[in-house]
Amino acid sequence: MAKVAIMGYGTVGSGVYDIIEMNSRKLAKSAGEAVELKYILDIRDFDDHPRKDLFTKDVNDIINDNEISVVAEVMGGLHPAYEFTKKLLESGKSVVTSNKELVATYGSELLAIAEKNNVNYLFEASVGGGIPVLRPLSRCLSANNIIKIAGILNGTTNYILYQMIKNHKSFNTALADAQANGYAERNPAADIEGHDACRKIAILASLASGKEVDYSKISTEGITGITLDDVKCAEAAGAVIKLIGYAEFLTNGKVYAHVAPMMISNGNMLSGIDDVMNGIMVTGDAVGEVMFYGAGAGKLPTASAVVADMVDSVIHKSRRKIIGWEKTDEDIAASDDDMKFRYFMRAEKSIDEVTAVFGNVTELDSLAEDESAFITEPLTASDAAADREKLGSVKTAIRVLD
Repeated sequence: MAKVAIMGYGTVGSGVYDIIEMNSRKLAKSAGEAVELKYILDIRDFDDHPRKDLFTKDVNDIINDNEISVVAEVMGGLHPAYEFTKKLLESGKSVVTSNKELVATYGSELLAIAEKNNVNYLFEASVGGGIPVLRPLSRCLSANNIIKIAGILNGTTNYILYQMIKNHKSFNTALADAQANGYAERNPAADIEGHDACRKIAILASLASGKEVDYSKISTEGITGITLDDVKCAEAAGAVIKLIGYAEFLTNGKVYAHVAPMMISNGNMLSGIDDVMNGIMVTGDAVGEVMFYGAGAGKLPTASAVVADMVDSVIHKSRRKIIGWEKTDEDIAASDDDMKFRYFMRAEKSIDEVTAVFGNVTELDSLAEDESAFITEPLTASDAAADREKLGSVKTAIRVLD
């Protein structure tokens, strides 16, 4: 019998408990032995809980219990999740997590500690919630050199943009709707400013490259500057605007990554990822494009991935499951000027003035008589910025995902 623990009894933690309770027979069959929950760590009291005997406020109860082999860390945040996880790994216990902030910040260190102690540190739920993507990326696609990853990695921003696209709501109205429906926090900055997606693409890029991609070096832009006119103009051009976490793996070993709104044609598979759903497109040199789609958040979808990692850790308790990346002193981050993108722009200039600066462009239908809407030829970030400044009166500049 494998005895396990949960750290944190919030939305995801309670979901982990529910799945262990309701699917105990299935878990035992998958793991090869019964999985029994022994502790739940939380600082709050749960006197009315049917299993109140499981709760503890002292993490040392878990750390010092030699019967515990696997712990689910679903506390969120960096501290004390980092300190608790480190001690658990050092005490010879496997840890699984949904905590993308922790994995993106301390993943390399925690993976090294897990390796040293011959235990597992698994984090499938940290990127796509209930979408299996990390395991397929590290195993099923291991015969491929990964060329690029492009994903809708945040359900909150996708819901907001979907409401702007489908119902022509303003950004502020769509955000208020997201908050009313529980899709956005009272302080939505981590979502709408792109920080959540940034951590997720850093994890994906690190796993795909085998080397740590520092999320603090990833250019990150949120959706707060997207207007309804931008959305309508893109719609008229047969496209949508989505917040994309993007990583491309260059032949020189560098990794280019950014998080930003991008214009996507309706023929692209990512264009149809609507509402709060997530979608991740991985391009391999042998398999081509592969899409992972599903619920990127939520109680049971995320808990499903956490419990799957717990089962995997039970199965591999005698032989560590190799997944992750290494920290390197090598600077593998490519600069913005190592890549070129086409840009969708709107400017209060005539098309003749536009072509005088940008040269050949694709003109789009404009929503206003006093402006031009167009798509440039591929440009580096510096060249795009310089041309925008030279032209002046540019309202919008959004990369195009080709």
